[in-house]
Amino acid sequence: MSRARVARYRSAFRAVLTRETLRFIKQRGRFLAALVRPLIWLVVFAAGFRAALGLSIIPPYETYITYEVYIVPGLIGMIQLFNGMQSSLSMVYDREMGSMRVLLTTPLPRSYLLACKIAAGAVVSLFQVYAFLAIAAMFGITFPPAGYIVALPVLALTGLMLGAIGLFLSSQIRQLENFAGVMNFVIFPAFFLSSALYPIWKMRESSDVLATICAVNPFTHAVEAVRFALYLELAPVSLAVVAGVLAAAGGLTVIGYDPGRGYRTGAGPAE
Repeated sequence: MSRARVARYRSAFRAVLTRETLRFIKQRGRFLAALVRPLIWLVVFAAGFRAALGLSIIPPYETYITYEVYIVPGLIGMIQLFNGMQSSLSMVYDREMGSMRVLLTTPLPRSYLLACKIAAGAVVSLFQVYAFLAIAAMFGITFPPAGYIVALPVLALTGLMLGAIGLFLSSQIRQLENFAGVMNFVIFPAFFLSSALYPIWKMRESSDVLATICAVNPFTHAVEAVRFALYLELAPVSLAVVAGVLAAAGGLTVIGYDPGRGYRTGAGPAE
């Protein structure tokens, strides 16, 4: 690959990343919402659930922990899940405005441009996650210092997976208002039917079916991968599932977006 070609690829990624970052900075309400939402769970709901939900010693924990400590990885997943969906929401908006058509008809491969979009969203989510961890530390919820570093590549992987899922969904929806409804349909089942708020063994006490759904939920594996990484451990099965879902969602996204028309193949003319 020539230097000029490499420079074009680098320039395209920098442009997409800059656009996503500037859009995020200008949308201060989005940043505040990304922090307030998990903080409500951490401060308000956790206080009520602490007495109702007993937690046994399960990996990666080596001793009993408070409920607040348990749900932090799940709240991190919540931040990345909402960010992935909101980042993809901008693609629906860009399609309606016509700017996405220009993006997808550039000489660079469509798959690379979509990967840049997903990667840029994942980078933005990392800022939100570490801002939340800093606030959680103010409430006395901390992790091993090295865990914050070890978790970084895992957070990048989970952010990419959730961003790819969101982008795939956006490729199947033509109107902005429809995507908002789909976001709620995806976000809340993914979040509540996972190990974000309670261990799977706790769910199994009430329903084997729900416990099985939680166990196969890709969001569960994203949460568990982050949970183990924060304690300097690896969750190989969860990492494999996250990587596999990322590859599948990424492939479906590339298929879903038509480079010449700017929206999913088979759709009618733009309105």
